[in-house]
Amino acid sequence: MKRVVYGIIKSIRKFLTEKLHSEDSRLPYFITIIISLVVVVVGINLFIELTDTLKTDTLAKYDTDITNFIISYRNPALTKYFIFVTDVGDVRGYLIVLGLFVILSWRILKSWKYVLQSAVVLALATLSNMALKRFIDRARPGIEHLVSVETLSYPSGHAMSAMAFFGFLIYLISKLRINKVLKYTLMVLFAFLILSIGISRIYLGVHFPSDIAGGFIAGFIWVVFCVLIFDVIQIFRRDPKV
Repeated sequence: MKRVVYGIIKSIRKFLTEKLHSEDSRLPYFITIIISLVVVVVGINLFIELTDTLKTDTLAKYDTDITNFIISYRNPALTKYFIFVTDVGDVRGYLIVLGLFVILSWRILKSWKYVLQSAVVLALATLSNMALKRFIDRARPGIEHLVSVETLSYPSGHAMSAMAFFGFLIYLISKLRINKVLKYTLMVLFAFLILSIGISRIYLGVHFPSDIAGGFIAGFIWVVFCVLIFDVIQIFRRDPKV
């Protein structure tokens, strides 16, 4: 990602120097951030447009078939597991994970930066999910709910937050200089957790499969956007004359 950022910044700098004769060495960074914001806004608009076009009989059949397949495996053991997993993807679960992350950052990483960044990604995903739910206004599935829900359905807040938060943790872990076996084990574990949280919402009867897909897409957009912005800030602080 940093190589991509460097490339974008150098391209913008070259364009500004040759075409605009800009003397402000920091201007390319601001332009890069603005471009990133534009990309995210356009991505959200495309996401909403796509969501509107998916309200068809084809999508309804897809949602019904996938849901029936997943709930056909309902049993006491799986129900306990998916209720536990869905709780991990709720407010209390994230507070516990963030608490553990704070301890890890304090004792081992010796830095609060990653904790703050993770909290920012989670907050952005949560707030934007609330806005998207109100805008799209999709009702919950009409099947039996194994857990209580109060908000609207699309996109899934659990899926979106899980992808944004744990997806960002996967990115952070990939950068750490730790034992490779431990690194890849943690990355696979978080990826499995993201998938499990998404499936749990379908299994428990509170989301359509398309809700989960939409949540995963929106959450991934936030991961990419935040990684780009954090890298730009880091490069900007270190050397504004790349």
